[in-house]
Order: sequence, then C-alpha cells, then structure tokens
Amino acid sequence: MEKDLVIGIDVGGQTSKCGVVDARGTVLAQTVIRSDDTDQVEPFIASLADALNKIIADAGAEGRIRGIGVGVPNGNYYTGEVENAVNLKWGNHGTIAFADMLHKAMNGIPVKLTNDANAAAMGEMTYGAARGMKNFIMITLGTGVGSGIVIGGEVVYGHDGFAGELGHTCAVRHNGRPCNCGKTGCLETYASATGVARTAREWLDITDEPSLLRSLDNITSKDVFEAAKEGDKLALKIFEFTGRILGEKFADFIEFSAPEAIVLFGGLARAKAFLTEPIQKAMDANVLPLWRGKVKLVYSQLKESDAAILGASALAWEV
Repeated sequence: MEKDLVIGIDVGGQTSKCGVVDARGTVLAQTVIRSDDTDQVEPFIASLADALNKIIADAGAEGRIRGIGVGVPNGNYYTGEVENAVNLKWGNHGTIAFADMLHKAMNGIPVKLTNDANAAAMGEMTYGAARGMKNFIMITLGTGVGSGIVIGGEVVYGHDGFAGELGHTCAVRHNGRPCNCGKTGCLETYASATGVARTAREWLDITDEPSLLRSLDNITSKDVFEAAKEGDKLALKIFEFTGRILGEKFADFIEFSAPEAIVLFGGLARAKAFLTEPIQKAMDANVLPLWRGKVKLVYSQLKESDAAILGASALAWEV
C-alpha cells in the first residue's frame, strides 16, 4: 500500500493539535489533547500515540502514514530532542528524546520535529499569507512569543538547531518582568497572551481608572480583547502598549534580516484591530529609513486549528 499521507502535530503549552494530512494539504482528520495535564513526558507520549491511532483510523489511513512531523517549543530539528522547554509542564526537565520516544510509541513510523514557530512558518509559506515569499519572519503570539525566520526560502536553524528565539530578546531593559527562561524583560513577558493578561492585572492595581476588567477574576487576554471590543479605555491602552513594544522589537528584527513581511499568527493575533496601528507606528518610528514602509505586516490566512498542523506535516514529507 502506498504511503501517501503524513501526520502533523502542534504541541502547545496547553493543548496539542494533531492531524492526518494528504499531499494537497487537506487535513483529513484531526483531534486535540491536553499538553498540561501531566508533568512527565512518558504519559503525554502515550496519550499522544492513542490520539494519533484514533485519527489514523478515522481517516482510514492504516498503513498509509509516511511520517510524522512535530512542531514543539524548543524542538531541535537536528537531533529530534526537546531541550528545556519552559512553557511545557513536562518539558523543563533537561533534554527529552521526543522524536525517538514517539517513533517507538507509533511502532516505527519516522518522526521529525522542529520548533513550533518554525513549523507555523513552514505552513504559512506553503499554504498561507507567505506563499511565494522567500524572506519573512513568522511571529506566533500565544502562551509565549515564538518566531520562525525564513531567509532565501529556508528556515534558519543556526549551528545548534535553536536559531530564532526572538521572544526571548529583551524588550524592557531595566526592571523588566521575570521570564520562565530565567532572564528578565523578555518580549514574551509583555507581548504574549499571558503577558497581556499580566499587564491588565498590574495596571488595575496601580490605577483607579474604571474598567470592565475590574469585575473579573483570573483575567485572560481574551477578557482584555472582549473589553476592548466594548470600547473599554483601559483595555485599549493595554493593546496600545503591547503593540508599541511589538513594533519596537519588529524594527530590530527587520534590521537583522530585511524580510519582505512579518507574519503574525496565534490566539493574540485575533486582536489585530487593536494591535495593527500601534505596531505599525512603532515599527516605522524605530526602523532605519532604509526599510521604512517596505516591510509588510500581515496576519495568517490559515485557520488557527490547521496552520501549525500543516506546517509540522511538511516536515514529515522529508523522511
């Protein structure tokens, strides 16, 4: 039987999305499992294998899976390992031979992995807003801030497989927020979904400004987004602040690789109505005139549920 299908897996801090994909990029069957209900990788791998076997059966794909591609935080394309993934409950235990473990759990199906943002970049380059582009930067705004850098049509991995950790570049130099990575002031602590929620909680404590957010416990970025849609002034200021920080950092990123575009993807990117203007304004104010007005700011054209699955699946065709 011809092995004409692959599997793509997007491992996130809270959930993992899995799909069976054909050569045209059609997701034939997919499912979602929790990533955060265990602090040990072995039970997660077991749950993941169970989920994959189910969608293989749902798609009628038994015996047809050529390979499995995985996008995972701190995934090393060269080694197949996950190293000190601080945003994964089970990932902060040194080096994990993730690809080898999943390969064995799936009875020998080949497995390749990469950083989750690199996988999203591959999906966008193949199927989405970056089609036809050879030079762009993918920014994923989710639990953390991830990035995939594409130069000359190739994802940049660096000598050790970990190039492109733009979310851990410093956004606030003095008195910055502590980050899970051990540094302070990282972009991720301000411009991720958790960073937006943290800004909201901090500002509610230091201001008396009326806000719909004051009636809420355990504020999330979605709460801030919903308040902004209602015209809440504090929520709008939070997105202005977040967009400014992103725009300032994007100016630095442009000067590094001169991309054609910066592509935004992830849950927080849904707030584009409130983020685009402050990002663009800060980006133009801080980039060299050489690039001002040349770099497009675009948002993913793919369904969030499919984009990283498709990107990760592209790895599987290489096996």
